[in-house]
Amino acid sequence: MFGQWALYDDGWFLSTKVNRAPWDAFGPANTDPLNNQVLELFNLNKDFSQSENVAAKYPQKVKELKDKFIAEARKYQVFPLDASVAARIIAPRPNITAGRTEFVYTRPMTGLPQGDSPLLLNTSYTITADIEVPQGGAEGMILTSGGRFAGYGFYLLKGKPVFLWNLVDLERLKWEGTEALTPGRHTVEFDFKYDGIGVGTLEFNNFSGLAQPGTGTLKVDGKVVDSKRMAKTLPMILQWDESFDVGSDTLTGVNDADYKPPFPLSAKLNKLTIKVDRPQLSPADIKKLQTAMQEKAKAD
Repeated sequence: MFGQWALYDDGWFLSTKVNRAPWDAFGPANTDPLNNQVLELFNLNKDFSQSENVAAKYPQKVKELKDKFIAEARKYQVFPLDASVAARIIAPRPNITAGRTEFVYTRPMTGLPQGDSPLLLNTSYTITADIEVPQGGAEGMILTSGGRFAGYGFYLLKGKPVFLWNLVDLERLKWEGTEALTPGRHTVEFDFKYDGIGVGTLEFNNFSGLAQPGTGTLKVDGKVVDSKRMAKTLPMILQWDESFDVGSDTLTGVNDADYKPPFPLSAKLNKLTIKVDRPQLSPADIKKLQTAMQEKAKAD
């Protein structure tokens, strides 16, 4: 698990000595977690609480169990061992969004898992909703992902367009129109320009491209109604137990002070378009990151 490994065999327990605090998720990874660690050995038949490390007393048993671990790791395709933490959590997985930069939705939809929905972290993006407001006005959720403890929501609140980022329940940043939308067809848009160089820095065990600031702009029918800088952004994930929803909000809301789920959209949704513009590393960025990684390796 994140470069720590262990093996139980007939009462004996071999394990790596824990060398990373659980909250230390962003440091450089051990480049050789199979060999570059302190091994501990416990005889659970006599020491169930693992209070006595007997590795120095039984070096041959340590070697025997390490060889068995290697055999099992090869058998179950565990190699290569990966001692990174945050970098592995955020690493892209195969999914239906891979390589796509534009997503279009033409009807309400709820329950799409985070892994199968557009990821708006560490990137620039534009969300455009083509809606029709009925007589008497409208409100409700246009688009949301995440919930009470992290995520975003794009909605109509008492007829006014709102885009809100919930930053792990510590801060909520809101863009809001000054007037309620009149009856009829409207285009509401939220555009975010990200200042960072993106997740490509993770290939060099470097987190500098993540969680950088940016500027968000809310528009109604092409006119800017609110714009502000977002000094902090989320680096890795939204809530794993919340989904991507169009037209209403399942489970928890991103801002309890504004609405309660499901908060269905009472306007007609003609089309919702999400365009993602992920930053790419320049040759100069790559050279700088390579140099930093090499210098760090020498220092270690």
